[in-house]
Amino acid sequence: MGTTSAVPPRERPARRLTYLGFAAIVVVYLAIIQGGGILLSKLSGEDDFFTTRGVFFGMIIPLGVALAFTYGIAAYLGWLRPVLRDDRPVQPWVRVVPIVFLIAIALGIDYSALADKGWVYIVVLLLATQFVGWGEEGMFRGIGVTVLRRHGLTEGRVALWSSVIFGAVHLTNVVGHGISALPQAVMVSLAGYFFYLIRRVSGGNALNSVIHGLFDFALLSGSAVVADQQSYVGTLLPVLVYPVLAIVLFVKRRDIEVESGGVSGAGR
Repeated sequence: MGTTSAVPPRERPARRLTYLGFAAIVVVYLAIIQGGGILLSKLSGEDDFFTTRGVFFGMIIPLGVALAFTYGIAAYLGWLRPVLRDDRPVQPWVRVVPIVFLIAIALGIDYSALADKGWVYIVVLLLATQFVGWGEEGMFRGIGVTVLRRHGLTEGRVALWSSVIFGAVHLTNVVGHGISALPQAVMVSLAGYFFYLIRRVSGGNALNSVIHGLFDFALLSGSAVVADQQSYVGTLLPVLVYPVLAIVLFVKRRDIEVESGGVSGAGR
């Protein structure tokens, strides 16, 4: 008879990941998206997202591979549960964060421009942006938050550094967008903190992933759907989420954490 492991598979201890190891994983993740997107754009002859074919080759394929890579790494590390679940609750009022996002998304989508593109394009773009949401949230709010927690950082520092890292990786956009990538990175860091709070208030990594994808869908519907598209005023609503929530969270920053033997502020 063959030998059996002393520890059942589901109880095997999770692997440890160093900061350097996490950095390497992020680099590979970015290479898949950026390099894959450029390669597929050249092979397909599509260099924009105005067509269903362009979205498929420029977004669906590289983002799908990056998504599979993210959760494949999580499974390899034995981290699927902490990546997908969050057992550190926050005060109930923090639900205002996902509510504000959902309202802004509903009002910010350029329904008219999308209707002109047809339902196939809409479905493909929606799927592509969900790949963005689930991939980035899995990598930065899932694996990123987990690695920071397992290195013993306080929750305030986990929130800070996971958001800073998320913003910093978007500096790679400087290649195509120049200096404008700098303020974008700052805004993305803020968004990372908002998505981190949605993860915690919902108790998992699903709601923030879905909202992240829908947020990008709303932004793209007002800026990248058709070549001659005029600026859609509704796109300002998702952008206004940043200062509105930043003010609310700054005022209520000491009332985010659930009290446990005393007051626990978000920045502690």
